[in-house]
Amino acid sequence: MNEIFYQHYWWFLISLLGAILVFLLFVQGGQSMLATMGKNEIEKSMMVNSLGRKWEFTFTTLVVFGGAFFASFPLFYSTSFGGAYWLWMAILFSFIIQAVSYEYRSKSGNFLGKNTYDTFLLINGIVGPVLLGVAVGTFFTGADFVVEKGNLTTPGSPVISSWTNDWHGLEALLDVRNLLLGVTVLFLARTQGALYFMNNIKDDTLFERSRKQVLVNGIVFVLFFLSFVTATLLATGYETNPLTGEVFPRAYKYFHNLVEMPWVAFMFLVGVVLVLYALIRSVFGQHYTRGIWFSGIGTVLVVLSLFFIAGYNNTPYYPSVADMQSSLTIYNSSSSLFTLETMSVVSLLIPFVLAYIFYVWRAMDKKPITATEMESNEHKY
Repeated sequence: MNEIFYQHYWWFLISLLGAILVFLLFVQGGQSMLATMGKNEIEKSMMVNSLGRKWEFTFTTLVVFGGAFFASFPLFYSTSFGGAYWLWMAILFSFIIQAVSYEYRSKSGNFLGKNTYDTFLLINGIVGPVLLGVAVGTFFTGADFVVEKGNLTTPGSPVISSWTNDWHGLEALLDVRNLLLGVTVLFLARTQGALYFMNNIKDDTLFERSRKQVLVNGIVFVLFFLSFVTATLLATGYETNPLTGEVFPRAYKYFHNLVEMPWVAFMFLVGVVLVLYALIRSVFGQHYTRGIWFSGIGTVLVVLSLFFIAGYNNTPYYPSVADMQSSLTIYNSSSSLFTLETMSVVSLLIPFVLAYIFYVWRAMDKKPITATEMESNEHKY
């Protein structure tokens, strides 16, 4: 196995983590609906405690996603996290206030009050998915940076990458395609949050409200998703000459990637069908509660496909709009072969970690959330 194999392998792992993270954003989606679905304190408490059982999965996956990027593609980490720091700091801040809210919302002596922490959860529920979608959108639309690897040998200025504007990531919010993806991720998260409530809370009133939220948010999600996919497939992207490393524009690049990688196109279509099945069955089924699983698997497949067309098939996964030749690929931004090989050995533990997460998830969900439980003196968020 050569260096190219490990570069593709680690892009697969990054893509898988990103896909799982997008699925787990159902926690944020649920938080964004606390005020509209929870009509009294008991109902709101059921929703918060249902999400409280899972919020750490989302937070941990986000951290691991960033850490894996740092370890496997350090040039991206230094370029994006070091250049677009306002965007990433805003994302991180929204997740920090989420963690604080779950920790202190119901603690005695809480001088800020539940409403303050519920507001924090609302902010994270909206800002988190939108900004994460915007950040991932730059994988397709590009960012304002230049890379000068020759600076490594320059005394006193060993800075490889630099940002070319003073907005440091916030300019991504001005790109329509980035915003399309951001809003798409938000309404996907809200839709899956409602599907999760249907599965995890035993309350007829909240079940019917959740079903209505699946219908409304699902329609909005589909419209924005189709808009983003259409705009992306019709856009001109960058391609790398595998022999020279030269980057050049190619019309309909991401559409060509689907055609030239039919297995990715198949994965994408299967994912879309699974998500649509979950939405339709949950809205029109008698008392269907398993929509979150079909939607979750479909989401992972679709997001995996998007990451694959962003990074595979000689595609720069982080295009530079300031200097085309500075665009980052899985080849020019990866760690050394030794580092990739060493980390790959450790990555063999991932299936065991996923199995443990699945076991813990099932253990926590054996007993659904009920109003009776919220009225007891047991631990509550």
